[in-house]
Amino acid sequence: MTFRTRFAPSPTGPLHLGHAYSAITAHDMARHAGGAFLLRMEDTDLQRAKPEWDALILEDLTWLGLTWDGPVLRQSEQLDSYTPALNRFADMDLLYPCSCSRSQIQAALAAPQEGVAHDVYPGTCKHRTMDSRQPGDALRLHLDRALDRLGGALPCFVETGPARRGTHRIEPDHARSEIGDIVLSRKGDGIVAYFLASALDDIAQSITVVVRGEDLFDFTPIQVLLLSLLDLPIPRYRHHGLIRDETGKRLAKRDDARAIATYRAAGKTPQDIRAMVGL
Repeated sequence: MTFRTRFAPSPTGPLHLGHAYSAITAHDMARHAGGAFLLRMEDTDLQRAKPEWDALILEDLTWLGLTWDGPVLRQSEQLDSYTPALNRFADMDLLYPCSCSRSQIQAALAAPQEGVAHDVYPGTCKHRTMDSRQPGDALRLHLDRALDRLGGALPCFVETGPARRGTHRIEPDHARSEIGDIVLSRKGDGIVAYFLASALDDIAQSITVVVRGEDLFDFTPIQVLLLSLLDLPIPRYRHHGLIRDETGKRLAKRDDARAIATYRAAGKTPQDIRAMVGL
């Protein structure tokens, strides 16, 4: 099987050193294996994603000496491609509409949920049926029904990264306490949720190994669960370490001081960037 991986930034800000580390890592793994390296813009956040950030990302990656195979996939240009998956979930009676706002969800939660990838929905609208759906409602996965549908064949995935290498099986208790009834179609605009679109695109692009930062590891069980419900293949995963600042904090797009464009303007070379991230 040909090695295929991708770099999938969101064009909502400039690339920083952490992005460069992830992109270079995925690119070099693909080239070393004689495989393919693809580029995907995860731009479903139509309010924050901007063409100028998209263009700067392409410019920065080219400056770093990275090349990608085939055209750039932009999720915003294929939003209708995710509808069949949502329809399948609806046909399996695994969706329900939700009108809750973020503040209402926070108020309903008994306590902060530390160490959880997202706030686990308290089930306020779980009694609703699709017949009660109103314009602007989100669509949530009915996790209990999803687990029942999978029965004893709960999915697992293979992690090849050094920190958590091995086979990870999704357990029902973990799914209920840390995944919950996730949003698959957003409130208001109805656009597919990021982690569903990302998982579907990995399969559509025949990605064999998903290379990304360890901060996204907790999203992996969610994506594996969704792919399993759709009878789609599960790629392998490699979650790498993160580039952090002097205080140990993970870099974010708001940290413009470490933006690749800033280093370029200061006269740094692509080799300097590789050295700065330990490659």
